[in-house]
Amino acid sequence: MKPPVPSENPTGDDAPKREIGLSLDGDDNRGGAARGVDAIKHALKTMPGAPGVYRMLDDKDRVLYVGKAKNLKKRVVAYTRIMQLPIRIARMVAQTVRMEIITTHTEAEALLLESNLIKKLKPRYNILLRDDKSFPYILITEDHDYPRIVKHRGARAKDGSCFGPFASAWAVNNTINHLQRAFLLRSCTDAVFSNRSRPCLLYQIKRCAAPCVDRISKAEYDGLVDICRDFLTGRSQKILKQLEADMMDASERMEFEQAAMYRDRIRALSQIRSHQDINLEGVEEADVIALHQEGGQSCVQVFFFRSGSNYGNRSYFPRHEQSAEIPEILSAFVGQFYADKPAPKQIFLSHEIEGQELVENALGINNNRKIELLVPKRGGKRKLVEHALTNAKDALGRRMAESATQRKLLEDLADKLDLESTPERIEVYDNSHTQGTNMVGGMIVAGPEGFMKNAYRKFNIKGDIAPGDDFAMMREVLTRRFARAQKEDPDRENGSWPDLCLIDGGLGQLGVARAVLEDLGIEDVMLVGVAKGVDRNAGKEVLHIPGKAPVRLDMKDPVLYFIQRLRDEAHRWAIGTHRAKRAKQIGKSLLDSVPGVGGARKKALLHHFGSARGVADAGLSDLEAVEGISAALARKIYDHFHEAK
Repeated sequence: MKPPVPSENPTGDDAPKREIGLSLDGDDNRGGAARGVDAIKHALKTMPGAPGVYRMLDDKDRVLYVGKAKNLKKRVVAYTRIMQLPIRIARMVAQTVRMEIITTHTEAEALLLESNLIKKLKPRYNILLRDDKSFPYILITEDHDYPRIVKHRGARAKDGSCFGPFASAWAVNNTINHLQRAFLLRSCTDAVFSNRSRPCLLYQIKRCAAPCVDRISKAEYDGLVDICRDFLTGRSQKILKQLEADMMDASERMEFEQAAMYRDRIRALSQIRSHQDINLEGVEEADVIALHQEGGQSCVQVFFFRSGSNYGNRSYFPRHEQSAEIPEILSAFVGQFYADKPAPKQIFLSHEIEGQELVENALGINNNRKIELLVPKRGGKRKLVEHALTNAKDALGRRMAESATQRKLLEDLADKLDLESTPERIEVYDNSHTQGTNMVGGMIVAGPEGFMKNAYRKFNIKGDIAPGDDFAMMREVLTRRFARAQKEDPDRENGSWPDLCLIDGGLGQLGVARAVLEDLGIEDVMLVGVAKGVDRNAGKEVLHIPGKAPVRLDMKDPVLYFIQRLRDEAHRWAIGTHRAKRAKQIGKSLLDSVPGVGGARKKALLHHFGSARGVADAGLSDLEAVEGISAALARKIYDHFHEAK
């Protein structure tokens, strides 16, 4: 029996929920499959014949599987026919001890809820979409008299119009650059805008109209904003024709500077449309989703078309059993992919999917408009799909080649370090600070498929540590990391425990790591210290292993290069975290911690005294002389700085 088709967001958290406890009393000698069947039969006694979502849980309350059904009772009863189930599903049934259900009004609502729960809970036996990162959008703000154009990620902005998605930050930045050349919209923050006294560099290079210093009227600026919105909503041809007419009219009137301005706008907008890999006339808003399967693995390629332009593409590698079929995988992907993002009017697919009409209905409910799922058979739209399929095939080939190389490196690493088995999860630790300030620790993770960036962690050093004490920093980082692992995954069943830990440092750092694990009672995590060796030159690293002689690898050994890559990635991650923290600290002011002093009063104080230090050194009468600062507030400010001394 195939798992049900997943899809979109839940339609309401207040849907009636029923938890069905399962008793496992009986002969303890029965097999696990029989116990699981009994548990499901017990649940069926009170299960309604209504649409809804069911969850199967094991003896530790972990969700094994999330499914949806038009009729819960009819769907779930199939799991009791254990001899008719595939091995994977039978294994799941054997682990089931309890079920939870949520009833919905319609099957489409169940489909939406199922996909949302799969993305949130990541059950072991569901097909899972991985690497589902947020997409960048273009945002035109609406909370200011002079809207600005910026790149936006995350939740849809309430005070503005979003256009996209774009497949990469480069694509959205490139488009914004051309739009600024065409429409001269500002990109500065409101704080910068309100404090300008003369135009900035963007005005000089003709990428902003300088509304901050009234170089353009509000009516003219609003006109530019409206044209930009029209262009981003698909009216590009109409706008280009109008600009061409305006250019010719200005030329005939011998207003050549005006004509040149229109010419530059046409050129900038044309570049947005021309700098695309593939386009199709008549496709204004659509996604192209193609899946290629090979060797039990799958790659899904997604192309984004908006406003008649190709906004780029992205590859996905969903997790599934080797026996899973393309319609099943593609259906699960579509449901989970659009669970937290808007769907376009049309979605072109490479293959038919399970429950296609139901998925269309669910997407329509979630987007409040009609959504079409199409499998083109000929013409230009089929060429788009074929192009996406080619990209999916190439991406999967590259991934499989990289995975094979990575696996070989891990096997060689295990051989060189004399490990009992090939490591599946390697953690690398490094620290960073500037003369003892803004101390942070970093952890990166690598496995058979390369760097596992979603498992990276950063640690803001919180303990009472002497500035620059690298040993104490490492002790805090490792203590926090493994104490948490003991608490959250004591049985080591979630894949969150490392097989090997690389410590960036010599015997001293390695000794600290050993002491931490001994204090926590952890004896089976392999530790290796990576010291830079003679002259601290790359290629002369020494590997320190507890209880063994130091290991020195040949400078041309691929395993040494692999270790260097791991160490350098940990170094990059730690330094990046430190720089972000330092930049945030630099941006802080002494006035930030003064109660009752907000943005306007802070600005008044800085204008009056010239700096935050000037405010701190000011006398009480001087503070009272500042516009907007009452006598009571002046006393608070004065006491704040003088009591701290």
